[in-house]
Order: sequence, then structure tokens, then C-alpha cells
Amino acid sequence: MTTYLHVGGVVAMGFDASGDYLLVLSHSGRGVYSTEGWERVARDHAPVYPSEGLSAGIGPLENTVVAVTEMNYATGGLVVESPNGEYRLVYDSGTIAIATNKVRDS
Repeated sequence: MTTYLHVGGVVAMGFDASGDYLLVLSHSGRGVYSTEGWERVARDHAPVYPSEGLSAGIGPLENTVVAVTEMNYATGGLVVESPNGEYRLVYDSGTIAIATNKVRDS
């Protein structure tokens, strides 16, 4: 099953250590999505860019530093996996495609 998030201008994204949240950095700010239903749970409009593969979290990730993968501008690709390998995310042209690699426990 694939889910899609529409987020323009993504520059980096990464999961928190638990894999419960996805932090997305774009030219328009930061957003945090819950992996429970892929709803956005926090938003900050101030542009923040990663430093050495890290970014400060917001909302439920406040006071947390999140490891992020940055857009490869040479290839135009950005792919990340959740810490437990459950999700594989691919960003392309304003859309994050979220593929589920296994069934989530109920």
C-alpha cells in the first residue's frame, strides 16, 4: 500500500529515533507527520535548513535533534527509510510516496 503526502520544495526529511514521527524540511518551513495516520501534527513556517545532516524538531519533537537525509540535487532524488524498515519514502516533484514494507502491529 502506498500513501502520498503533497509537500513542495522539500530539502530534507527524517524520522525520529522511535519512528513515530517524520520531520520534513522545505523552503517554506518544517512539518511533523505522525506515522500513525500520516496527519501533520506540527508546522513551523520559518525556513530552517539542516546542518551536518541534523535538524531541530518542532511540536512532539521539540527539544529533539533529528537526523535527516538531504535532497541530492545532482540526481533529484530523496529516499529515506524508517528506523525499523517499516516505511520507505521517496520524494519527487512535490510528492512524498510512502510505501509500507510490512504490516503494522495493531
